Amino acid sequence: MPNRFFRVILSAALAWGGSCVADDRVFVTSDRLSLGTESNRSASVRSADLDGDGDLDLIVANGRHWPEPSFLFINQGRSRFNVMRALGVDRSTTYACEPADFDGDGDIDIAVGNDKAPCQIMLNDGSGLFSVGAEFGEVSSVRSLAVADMDSDGDIDVLVTCRGQPNRIEFNDGSARFPKSLAFGTANDSTIDVAVADLNGDGAADLVLANRDGQPNTILIADREGGFLPPATFGSKRVSSRCVATADFNADGHVDWVIGNLDSANELFFGDGKGGVLLRRFLDGGIQQTYCVDIADFDRDGLSDIVFGNVGQPNTVHFNRDKAAAFDAISFGGANAATYGLCTGDFNGDGFPDIAVANSSDLNQVFLNQAKK
Repeated sequence: MPNRFFRVILSAALAWGGSCVADDRVFVTSDRLSLGTESNRSASVRSADLDGDGDLDLIVANGRHWPEPSFLFINQGRSRFNVMRALGVDRSTTYACEPADFDGDGDIDIAVGNDKAPCQIMLNDGSGLFSVGAEFGEVSSVRSLAVADMDSDGDIDVLVTCRGQPNRIEFNDGSARFPKSLAFGTANDSTIDVAVADLNGDGAADLVLANRDGQPNTILIADREGGFLPPATFGSKRVSSRCVATADFNADGHVDWVIGNLDSANELFFGDGKGGVLLRRFLDGGIQQTYCVDIADFDRDGLSDIVFGNVGQPNTVHFNRDKAAAFDAISFGGANAATYGLCTGDFNGDGFPDIAVANSSDLNQVFLNQAKK
């Protein structure tokens, strides 16, 4: 790859024949913004300040069905990820690495979700060096992790999604051990991703499940007994979804959510504030092969924008216009990339959210959010 900046500025007007005014921002990468020189079967990437120096570092989960090492990339400031560390000693079939302070000591630990292998907590010594902690959950077909305080006891629990097997919440006892668990969804859900949000305003954590294999996506509303009401389906009855994220896109005070689909258009669902759907709309772009999604205010206009990671087609950022009355899209990344995971964060400290992508069998990269010249 030549040592220069690549400016990928493909507007919705060029890609889909519509108008687009989202041309004041551009997402820029270069060979210096690649995360190392190795190409792995990367599944996800997450950001957190692992070494406590005030900037965002990156965690890349590698392997999926094949054991590979996962890596940490320590930010030296201004998006210079010049230190790379293996996460642990073992090579594992890792789908997800989720950061949170699981033991309550003030630094960021990492929950590691492995396919058909034990999941475990990696404990931070405060400087970004990690040791193996407790295992959690059952060995299963893990596809993603989410972290939240599900039982309101002040510590962070782990939600584990499993394709074709029961999903589970692993409850933290406050010391980064997980002695109690609870199944959610149905025993045969092909859940690939889950979002945690209070959909009905009662203060309890509800769930939105993105299901694959032609299964409908579902909402789980928390009951008063520490469990969930029966699943409520939404959207198409037969769809293959891989990712979900929540935000208040139309600024009405209610939680909305976006679903990334395979072989179908991506969808936005506006919540009614009672746990149901007020309005559904398809996002522009036609048939998608979307594997991951995140939310950020990329242009700092106070509205939540959407970034999709795709396979076999460029990734896209959808800029929210007029409280979700419209979305303008630009593309970034290679047309033949296989972006299995992405995350957002201000990696260079300029105040604008950037994007890190985890590509399967290709270099992982950071794309900086810059003003178009």
